[in-house]
Amino acid sequence: MQEKYQNFIIRDWRTEDREAAAGVIKTVLEEYGLPWQPELADRDVIEVEEAYLGVGGEFWVVEQGATIVGTAAYQPITRGNQAVEIRKMYLLPEVRSLGLGRYLLQALEKAIALQDYQEIWLETATILKEAVELYERNGYEPATGVETARCDLVYLKQLN
Repeated sequence: MQEKYQNFIIRDWRTEDREAAAGVIKTVLEEYGLPWQPELADRDVIEVEEAYLGVGGEFWVVEQGATIVGTAAYQPITRGNQAVEIRKMYLLPEVRSLGLGRYLLQALEKAIALQDYQEIWLETATILKEAVELYERNGYEPATGVETARCDLVYLKQLN
């Protein structure tokens, strides 16, 4: 996958992106006072090959120039019906409010729909207000069953 949005390139993750992608996620989590947990909730960023690529998911990075400024991913999950979970959708503060989050979410949804999945799940935290608003504006409905300790919200979207 490689797409352009404004002056950003959204592309498939490469091995050499591991440190920069983890850095973006760690920076955003710390901005909101949430823990960076490479041994728990963020282990998938350290093990992208196993957690995403090896199970039929995708992990993307967002570049501005030669710098990684965002991430977005999804992976198949067992809960729900033919379901995936959107994970690791993070943007550095300087690239927010440009429509990039909405663009990324819609691109993920298109990629997921092409794989014939029926449901998209995601978990987030109330403190991530911009993310919560983005999901709710785009048809994600509150659900139950939080599985990640630092999250307190679960959302579900049915695909047609």
